[in-house]
Amino acid sequence: MKKSLSVVVGALAVLGSFGANAATNIGTRAGSSVDLTSAPSTRERQKVNYEKYQTRTYTKTYEQSDGGDLYYAKPANRSALYKQYDSANSASAKSSKTMVRKTRSETVVGKLKRKYYLAHPFFQPLGGMFGSVTDLSYNMSSFDIDVSGLSMPLSGELSANQFVIKEDFSYGITDRFAVLGMLRYDSSEYKAEWNDNESPDDKMDDSGLNLFGLGAQWRFVDNNDWIATASAYFQHQKDISNNFILDLKAGYKVATSTIYGLGRAWYIDLEGDSYGYYTEGKTVSGGDAAFYLPYAIDDSAMYIEAGLGVFTVLNEDWTLNLEAIYGDYDWHNQASIKGAIGWQPNDSFALNLYLKTAFYDNADGKVLDYYGMQEGVIMGDGSDLSTLTPLGKAKLDGYTETSVGVQAIFQF
Repeated sequence: MKKSLSVVVGALAVLGSFGANAATNIGTRAGSSVDLTSAPSTRERQKVNYEKYQTRTYTKTYEQSDGGDLYYAKPANRSALYKQYDSANSASAKSSKTMVRKTRSETVVGKLKRKYYLAHPFFQPLGGMFGSVTDLSYNMSSFDIDVSGLSMPLSGELSANQFVIKEDFSYGITDRFAVLGMLRYDSSEYKAEWNDNESPDDKMDDSGLNLFGLGAQWRFVDNNDWIATASAYFQHQKDISNNFILDLKAGYKVATSTIYGLGRAWYIDLEGDSYGYYTEGKTVSGGDAAFYLPYAIDDSAMYIEAGLGVFTVLNEDWTLNLEAIYGDYDWHNQASIKGAIGWQPNDSFALNLYLKTAFYDNADGKVLDYYGMQEGVIMGDGSDLSTLTPLGKAKLDGYTETSVGVQAIFQF
């Protein structure tokens, strides 16, 4: 029984964490996932070129035909190197066979640089370099509930508020292949607030270093037009589940933007035989009480996501990332949108502020079984409510989910 309850409590955290971070850099999920990014660019004597995302900074110049250095462009013919003074073209100058005075005309060529943006969804560190993404987020979800099966109808709101600190740390084995690990601390509060005056509200707090993971990312395509990555991860959520995750992304580079698609899949191996929303509280007489709404009764779950996004360079230091995701999260489907604005003042540090919210969820209207526990209470049919007992049906409505967060990204 004790194990079952711990799985129930944590499983909601699994749903919250994956749902809330799906578009950002969830866990060890990927360089997108980390969100992992790139290399330095030089500023002196340069014009910054934002046309396409590159794995390395490089210099583009006009080379002289004789192989000379890069500061001057060699014209098509020698005479173009000079221009004559107007006086040299006068009739008197020609008749007197005056020597024409010429001066050298110099053409300075600006060096074009490509900046490596750390907030780019395909970021991973280059060979021999480290990447770090520290993600602080606040996640909120709630839905209304109407329960039947009791002596009188009961309605209320179930909610979860979660503060998360997540660290993704990566190392580039080569320019194309990186390994990474992650840790996540979360502090969560779950509430069941009932609308009648007799039923006390239930709530439960849970906090700790509850998730760690290891993974690898391979950037198998990166040329002038295309970029693509494949990532695989293992995550363990303490006392709850083992998660196996695959992440694929592919992008097309257009001027100052990268348009990309993504697909992700999780296989979640639960330590118990169900997962859902669980809170505990007290009865009117002071005894222990609990409410449990299982989303699914099974020992495993499968999540799948697909989406489209665009990453755009606004100017040298500012970027914008928009992403739309549709996901099948085992017991419900959800569509969400995420926006992120990034600021990168130098080559090794960036801040990324993001907001993600669900605008569709088919949890609305679903009817699920629910369970209750009230210490010392015996039902009319003789059922002892001192253990979790099925009580009736619960109808869900008004599902909402929103996350706001900031990421500090480093490459060194």
